[in-house]
Amino acid sequence: MVFGFLQNIGPWQLLIVVAVIALLFGGSKIPELARSLGKAKGEFKKGLAEGEKEEAEAEGKPAKELEKV
Repeated sequence: MVFGFLQNIGPWQLLIVVAVIALLFGGSKIPELARSLGKAKGEFKKGLAEGEKEEAEAEGKPAKELEKV
């Protein structure tokens, strides 16, 4: 697993990482970064769904069958 090292991170290490991020970006930039990450995640999911829909249409399956799976 690529992120296997995350299992070894304890609460203190996580707190230190959050503190460093807060120091680097400042309090006003963190909500903006989180918002942009949320938008990017939504766009990725939307693109993934569109790709699956196009793939299903190319195979001749109706889009409703894709939603059931």
